[in-house]
Amino acid sequence: MITSSFSEKCTSVINGAPSWAVFFLFDLLDYFLCIVFRFLDEVMEEKSESCHCNNPREKTHFAEYEFLSETLYRRRNVFRQAGFLRFADKLPEITKKIGIVTFLRKFLFPHTMNKVSHEVANRWSDCGCKTCVSWINTDKLNVIVKQPSISDLSISNKPVENVIFVHGFLASSSFWTNTVFKYLPETTEGTNYRFFAIDLLGFGDSPKPRASQYSLKEHVEMIEKSVILPNNLTSFHVVAHSMGCIIGIALAAKFSDSVKSVALVAPPYFADSKGGASCAALDVVAKKKLWPPASFFTAMMCWYEHIGRGVCMVFCRHHRTWERIIKIVTWRRKLPTAIMDFTKHTHQSGWHSMHNVICGGAKFTDKHLETLIKSGVKINVMQGDKDVVVPIDCLSNMKGKFPAVEVEVIAGTDHSTVIMSRREVFAANLVSLWATSEKKQKVVASAQNMKTY
Repeated sequence: MITSSFSEKCTSVINGAPSWAVFFLFDLLDYFLCIVFRFLDEVMEEKSESCHCNNPREKTHFAEYEFLSETLYRRRNVFRQAGFLRFADKLPEITKKIGIVTFLRKFLFPHTMNKVSHEVANRWSDCGCKTCVSWINTDKLNVIVKQPSISDLSISNKPVENVIFVHGFLASSSFWTNTVFKYLPETTEGTNYRFFAIDLLGFGDSPKPRASQYSLKEHVEMIEKSVILPNNLTSFHVVAHSMGCIIGIALAAKFSDSVKSVALVAPPYFADSKGGASCAALDVVAKKKLWPPASFFTAMMCWYEHIGRGVCMVFCRHHRTWERIIKIVTWRRKLPTAIMDFTKHTHQSGWHSMHNVICGGAKFTDKHLETLIKSGVKINVMQGDKDVVVPIDCLSNMKGKFPAVEVEVIAGTDHSTVIMSRREVFAANLVSLWATSEKKQKVVASAQNMKTY
């Protein structure tokens, strides 16, 4: 008890005045990097792509603006609020008058002056290796499918149940394929299963378009285009983790007549009571504090667009170098997929997915859950009691507002071990959920028929 109290006091001290001082310096550094990156973009790409230091309402069509998170332009920054950003806005005009950009381009890239470099897939600050730009040959998500053999499907008269697996932030389809897929049966006594594990837009081996805002709508439309329509899915289940839960709920709500069940693991839920769910989500998920280190890193990457881009340039752009270093240090020939997946994104995809899905998606989640409950879709939610990424309060808040949602707290587990440390049990629970949701769907259909009659 004494140790716990001392630890809390230390954390409070660390996150007090020192925290304010550090993040004040970050405000200044982010403002400085805004100017630096605008200048470098002009030099490297002949074009300075806009950042979110200003309100995008005037530059964005309303239909698109609706799906952007308020946190993109309402993030508090002392220097931006003081109007210091005016210099950064005038920078392109100033550099053109001086002619310094043209001079540097001729000096650094004499053979590429006539090329329109901003049309290439990767930005100069992103990795352009063969693996990172392999997606340019397709406009669909990377999808891993596990199912019985074609011969078994043709011989069997058993119905086929489809399941779509959606991963979380900075992960990929391997989060599912290397874990629970090993314990999921392709066929049971009464059912054949087809499992679809996707790489979300901007992650894994899926496309990472520069022009995308990675909004909730775009993520859902890409899943529809890459999985539902090509495979003619008229009914399916959804399983999602962390950020993927927000996308999974939105997908299920759009196809509420086709979805049979939704299994959510550690969903970041924030009730939209007064229309401020997006900003509330940012304050909870990325509260500005120095301790613990994971929280400090999250706050830095979520609040500071240009600092985040700098970090991604150091790690993601040079991921092959870091992978070699880690292999040497750990004496491993093959690195864990979690480490490999961590850099399989661009700053554009990571930054916008964080804000437009985790924060911006919060204002749509209540409406989507209401749609699913009215349609009789079974929703099962679980979370570890030691989860420090998504507060456990999210689970109780969801249950309080939507009593029909079934919730389960798994003792002794955190954000990832709630699945990783109990893979076989988790897989068995999923199969059970799918079986019971089938029965519930039949009961709902029967009740509707009786009502119609």
